[in-house]
Amino acid sequence: MSESAEPFFHRDGERLIPTQQARGPWKAGTLHGRVIVGVLAGEIERRHGDPAYLPTRLTVDMHRAPSMEPLQVETRVVRDGYRIKVVDAELISEGRRAGRATCQLLRRSDEPEGRGWTGDVWDAPGPEHLPDAGATPESMFGLWDMRWIAGRIGQLGQRRLWMREIRELIGGEPLTPFLRVASGVDYVSPLANVGEMRNYGYINSDVTMYLHRLPVGEWIGYESLAHEASNGIALGHCNLYDIEGRIGWGSACALAQGVKPQGKPV
Repeated sequence: MSESAEPFFHRDGERLIPTQQARGPWKAGTLHGRVIVGVLAGEIERRHGDPAYLPTRLTVDMHRAPSMEPLQVETRVVRDGYRIKVVDAELISEGRRAGRATCQLLRRSDEPEGRGWTGDVWDAPGPEHLPDAGATPESMFGLWDMRWIAGRIGQLGQRRLWMREIRELIGGEPLTPFLRVASGVDYVSPLANVGEMRNYGYINSDVTMYLHRLPVGEWIGYESLAHEASNGIALGHCNLYDIEGRIGWGSACALAQGVKPQGKPV
């Protein structure tokens, strides 16, 4: 992570102050979906995380584009059981609710005897063996680091890539393994739902991530698996990897969008 890279937010008491790096591509003066997911996941982990539990499922609904004004996050424990904990979080922007998250945390334990079928996993080169994608539209002009393995946005076919955060979500607060994967999982939608068009044809309204373990290292791998669409509604699905293997899945539903993404953030 670059020490000089500006974070997406600064913390001011209970408020999170966006920097220009947090600006999204869809509408002027609004936040990127990536940082919405990250903020909600990060506040759930910061307030309610426990090493005895794995944050196994995270679902984020993005029902209104938050502005670049200061944010607040409210959390609530829905269930506080011995084996299962459930935490809800809501994102407050300009006094209105702009998004929400639900996280299910499961107690870690020993594996049962026997093996289960896991399906195919990729045999991909590590990020250190691949060229830097550079400051491209896919990386929002260098807001994060990318290494393409196969396919590209605008080309029809399966896409595989490595992605790494290069800046803190909140200034002065190091990224945890959970926050590293949660902050980037919004990319499941463009990776799976963008077809031959260069500009994104769908804007996702949610994202769901399942993990069976936390990632090792800084790099998260994405492998698009499926895209289905009709009536202006799309579903996208990706495998998630770290340098040691598959860690889970990410899915998103999206709406047809006629607005072209904006250019390079200022």
